[in-house]
Amino acid sequence: MGRRSEQVAPPPSAVAGRRVLVTGGAGFLGTRVVERLRGADPSEIVVPRSADYDLRTPDGIGSALADGRPDVVIHLAAVVGGIGANRAHPGRFFYENAIMGVQLLEAARLAGVAKFVTIGTVCSYPKFTPVPFHEDALWDGFPEETNAPYGLAKKMLLIQGQAYRQEYGFHSIHLIPVNLYGPGDNFDPASSHVIPALIKKCIDAREAGAPEIEVWGSGRASREFLYVDDAAEGIVLASERYDDPEPVNLGTGREVTIRALVELLVELTGFEGRVQWDASQPDGQPRRALDTTRARERFGFEAKTPFRDGLERTIAWYEDVRRGQGANASS
Repeated sequence: MGRRSEQVAPPPSAVAGRRVLVTGGAGFLGTRVVERLRGADPSEIVVPRSADYDLRTPDGIGSALADGRPDVVIHLAAVVGGIGANRAHPGRFFYENAIMGVQLLEAARLAGVAKFVTIGTVCSYPKFTPVPFHEDALWDGFPEETNAPYGLAKKMLLIQGQAYRQEYGFHSIHLIPVNLYGPGDNFDPASSHVIPALIKKCIDAREAGAPEIEVWGSGRASREFLYVDDAAEGIVLASERYDDPEPVNLGTGREVTIRALVELLVELTGFEGRVQWDASQPDGQPRRALDTTRARERFGFEAKTPFRDGLERTIAWYEDVRRGQGANASS
């Protein structure tokens, strides 16, 4: 890991002609980032697999960097899940996300990596952030309780990256994507996020002829959703063009209530029964929608996929997987 001692300033495109290591590059978002990166003309893309490199350990990180010899690191690997998973595993979600990021940033600095791209989370924002969320509001309160351990673990990587830029001249940037969705998402009910969980629930009920589905919360909470291919576009654009200490939101800037989302998914999946709301379960953060001005102005990113189109593609993919009884169907 002592390959280079001095920091190397990124070129006008920090990706072209460079070796890029993508942690989590075989995952839902990572596969899209790798695909989009190919169009940015890197000399090589390296994807360390968890079976070969345990990024929670110094040895695993050291081996990944020694073998990959990256000029640029895009850190996507994370332990994630919906409200239920966050409530069940707050310790794991804090520790594993923090330890991976903290150690990887330090090892990348020592190895002379030219640019480090951290993917944060919208869960880092305070629970009652005014909508739309502006990046300057990150420190105006405590995150929503069910997501706080995960959100704060990721938030510390923002501070670490800024501190390293200040002391060592390390080129670290921090991106904050909103909730992602799309084909290839995680449909396991134990750990899935809201869109795949609801799609599965509607289709299961439709196929079983069930008279109703039960949905957590009141339906009044709102969320914003970013199609996974749009997220990949934003990440690669930032990797190429952005080099400032301020965090940057990646989203659409469009807010939808959970009730409206459920109504749309009921329509698109063809479920004809009732929706029963379980108000004894948490809504999570009351509202969530991002100010996307900084991404547009600093590196020209704007989401392109209409929400309904993205949902239709996701449902079609999941229906195809179910028919083939693929491993990702979780049926």
